[in-house]
Amino acid sequence: MNQSEKITLIIFGTIYLSIIVFTILVHLKKIVITKVSFKRILKLNLLVSFIILTLLLTLNYVNFIDYEKPIPYKEIKRISFKNFRGFEFFKKELYGNKYFAYVYTSIDYEIKKDSIDINAYFHPSKSFVYDKESKSNDLLTHEIYHFKITEIYARKIRKEIIENKINNKNQVDKIISKNLILENEFQEKYDYDTFHSYVLKEQKKYEQIVDSTLNSLNKYKDSKIKFYEK
Repeated sequence: MNQSEKITLIIFGTIYLSIIVFTILVHLKKIVITKVSFKRILKLNLLVSFIILTLLLTLNYVNFIDYEKPIPYKEIKRISFKNFRGFEFFKKELYGNKYFAYVYTSIDYEIKKDSIDINAYFHPSKSFVYDKESKSNDLLTHEIYHFKITEIYARKIRKEIIENKINNKNQVDKIISKNLILENEFQEKYDYDTFHSYVLKEQKKYEQIVDSTLNSLNKYKDSKIKFYEK
């Protein structure tokens, strides 16, 4: 189920729930609260529905109830399934298997007066695992390598900025946008070829490719880049 399908399901579920709530309130008006107008009941129902919808959509995107701040790549070794804190309300299996996870990563940057800081982050409260008690090291490894792929493109961005002596925000934006597209294509191919970690031979092949690529870009592992004066 993709994001748009989930949002549609949440909206229709909320509408259905609002109808139930509305019906209950109407019956209560007849039995107990006869002084409350029909218009007031309708407003109350719409308010409750809006609050429920907002809460569900927010929780489905980020779990603010059990929030954990993003983890930078330099702390990758401390990540375990305990850090996967996100909610997934609907999807309960992947191709018939209940042991699956979803990792959310990003490349963020901050431009300062004479430098730029570019980091790859793992987002615990947006990442989801069906069974937090799962002892599947293979599954965790697969998700960790998604994060490593993100770091590859963070390093490629740094490399391009350094080699081209970029110090312009618009140029930085273009470089990052281009690499985010390439990263997404790589991530999708990684999942497709490994079948989300179930094809062990392909998983091991990708691990070697990713580790080798990271090593080749080791010169660009530092997140902070000093701008060049032109």
